[in-house]
Amino acid sequence: MPRSVNASKRSVPSDAAAVAPPSGDRGGLTALATFCALHARTLLAAHALLAVLLGVLGAGAFTTLSSGGYTASGTEAARAETVLARQLGAGSADMTVHARTEAGVDSAAARAAGRHLSAWAADSEGVRQAVSYWDTGQEQLRSVDGRAALLRLDLEGDEFAAMRTAERLTPGLAREAGVLEVKFTGPAVVNSEASRQSQRDLLRAELIVLPLTFTILVLAFGSLVAALLPTVTAAGAVAGAFAVLRLVNEFTPMSVFALNIAAALGFGLAVDYALFVVTRFRDELAGGHTVTDAVVRSMRTAGRTALYSALTVAAVLAVVLVFPVPFLRSLAIAGITVVLLGAAVTVTALPALLALTGHRVNRWDPLSRWRSGAGRTSDSATWRAIAQVTTGRPVLSLCLSIVVLVLMAVPFAHARFGIVDARVLPADTPARVTAQHIDEAFSVDSDRTLAVALPGTNAWAGREQLDAYAARLSQLSGVGAVQAATGVYRHGKRVETAPAGVPGAVAPQGTWLAVSTTAPPQSDAAHEVLHRVRQLPAPGPRLVGGRPAQTADTLAVMSERLPSAALLAAMATLTVLLAFTRALLVPVKAVVVAALSLTASLGALVWIFQEGHGRGLVGDFTVTGHLETTMPLLMFTLAFGASVDYELFLMARIKEEYLATGDHIQAIITGIARTGRLVTAAALVVAVAMTALASSGITMLKVLGVGLAIAVLVDATIVRGVLVPAAMRLTGAANWWMPRLSRRPPRTHTPGAPAVTGPATERST
Repeated sequence: MPRSVNASKRSVPSDAAAVAPPSGDRGGLTALATFCALHARTLLAAHALLAVLLGVLGAGAFTTLSSGGYTASGTEAARAETVLARQLGAGSADMTVHARTEAGVDSAAARAAGRHLSAWAADSEGVRQAVSYWDTGQEQLRSVDGRAALLRLDLEGDEFAAMRTAERLTPGLAREAGVLEVKFTGPAVVNSEASRQSQRDLLRAELIVLPLTFTILVLAFGSLVAALLPTVTAAGAVAGAFAVLRLVNEFTPMSVFALNIAAALGFGLAVDYALFVVTRFRDELAGGHTVTDAVVRSMRTAGRTALYSALTVAAVLAVVLVFPVPFLRSLAIAGITVVLLGAAVTVTALPALLALTGHRVNRWDPLSRWRSGAGRTSDSATWRAIAQVTTGRPVLSLCLSIVVLVLMAVPFAHARFGIVDARVLPADTPARVTAQHIDEAFSVDSDRTLAVALPGTNAWAGREQLDAYAARLSQLSGVGAVQAATGVYRHGKRVETAPAGVPGAVAPQGTWLAVSTTAPPQSDAAHEVLHRVRQLPAPGPRLVGGRPAQTADTLAVMSERLPSAALLAAMATLTVLLAFTRALLVPVKAVVVAALSLTASLGALVWIFQEGHGRGLVGDFTVTGHLETTMPLLMFTLAFGASVDYELFLMARIKEEYLATGDHIQAIITGIARTGRLVTAAALVVAVAMTALASSGITMLKVLGVGLAIAVLVDATIVRGVLVPAAMRLTGAANWWMPRLSRRPPRTHTPGAPAVTGPATERST
């Protein structure tokens, strides 16, 4: 009889092992699984009631969550915005009203309407300051052709509160505009439209992901009943996550995009966890075990792996919390929530479902007439053949896989990063169209303007010093003009006296200057101008804010904290994997391989989104020349978790076979054969879940969806199918080496493996 068949027979768990808890789990998952199986109906009734309550609570999440939080807190730019808004009454515009009339904005009717509109806005609740062309006469607020003018509103509260205020003001501003035709843009309006787009994307995602996920599971399981179980598990995790996120929003602002992330991950990783558990349950039933024993054994093996996988993903996502970007933190919280809930549902509700389903788990195969008997088992002949080739030529396989990943990673070497602006929206979105009209029709672009706050400088008492400082600022390379309380400056000279409403109107409390730059927004040249402005000595304490400063400071903070975050993520992953595998080399290899494969995925993102290739394949978007700074980090984190997820399931099966047979090469081949089809199905489920994000009209969600889909597919094929088995073949038995910390002999039993685990044990028995 061939060796592989013998190995397969020896690896069928014995009844004696069924009642013995795995090492490190005495009374843990075994007791929980037994309880769930014995009290299945009561437990499921409680879960159903809880799901209904959480569903009702989570249904209102979209009305409470909002958008924003894309820039770092605690930076100089953030402090400058606070001083400008609270002390100097000159915060940056959260909302911009574009008012147009064919008669010209200087006509009597337009002036009357404009002043009325400005007064109405200034008196509205939630508006800190309203500045318009008609009140100040500032030429920068008047279009070049004289037919349009701007009303800029500084709104109270943070970005989330400003978004809600903008939504409330929009109908009133349109009603009070008179002869003026008004349109709206600005960060608060962009966030509002992004929030609505997010809600539409989520609805479309549910209509796409659910049927596609269910179809993949039916093809993988060959049973409608088996396919239904992971789907129900994921739905419960997502419903719970929505409710939890709504509650968390009461204590800290949560981005509405957290719901999209929770839905995508819920129907990705949560389905994966249940997929592996259900598959193991079917294998245990096929091995002749009773339903209760099959439930317990499945939870001690695949359930334990799912639990460790969720802990790994949650630990890595927790590292993201070190970055002071509210948007990024809210998405990390969403990921942690849904992953932990997915694991909780997997180890509580799923065992009860399996206990009630029993042998009916194999029923109702719509493709039974076309499916061979082998199609019902987890063993894949195709993946077995691939593993045999890979382990037969390990050096060649390893080198080829590394070359492919390195070539994919090359574009990442020239990646550029920026923060969200109106271009994140679809091209036909009103806020984006209005922003583009303003850029084209007005001489000054707010995205290129720095705000220099001088909170300790009196504009009148220190007039000469302020005049000299403004003149020096206007001489800096990359500066087009400087507006101050003393006038307008160009090339070192004052060219205009100060009209009403220019910076510095609140002289007793300090003053501020508007520095218009000529560099493109979010460019290296813009960052250099910012550096020169900050290096120039000021007449007193100084803070530099504005959009260019917010961008530069956010990128600087992200870069500064990235090394420590990467170290924490690696340590967290190594700790969890070390506890799971009880081996030293496997966790290290998992981290290195995951980093290599995910860098390759990031290279693909640069090639597609930064350079603009393949737009027809992923849907239309605006090529900005950079990637939104939080998305690659979040994509890397989530994909790292998914990569470790597959690594855990693969390593668990390979180690089980190794301890059962003592044959390292055959353990690799059998482990790949028995997990290859499942990992492929799991990767397809995640990829399908990510297509919901990839189809979004919001560019940053599209980036995340495409990046995660590429990452999991690369990981499930090149990495798990070629690179990992080749590396394990070369490292041999050293994969399972662990230095002894005590004289206690090593355990030789592993979950689901027979009590006899190798030649040494056979001699002792």
